[in-house]
Amino acid sequence: MNTLNIETNLADPDAFYEMLIDAHNGLTDEESHFMNAKLVLLLANHIGDAEVLRDALSCARTGVAHDDTATGQPH
Repeated sequence: MNTLNIETNLADPDAFYEMLIDAHNGLTDEESHFMNAKLVLLLANHIGDAEVLRDALSCARTGVAHDDTATGQPH
């Protein structure tokens, strides 16, 4: 069984962040959102494990919505 790794796993996180920001340069907000959606789907396909993806979705949503669906607790 695979588990979601939430520890830093990038050799150079700052370099990745710079690549991510650079990839958005010159895009409209709509194009940027579309690119992010494509990136998420590409990485989800690469991961391929439904349980890991479910954990990642829950983790990513925590603290974002007014009502945290992962815990059912209001923020």
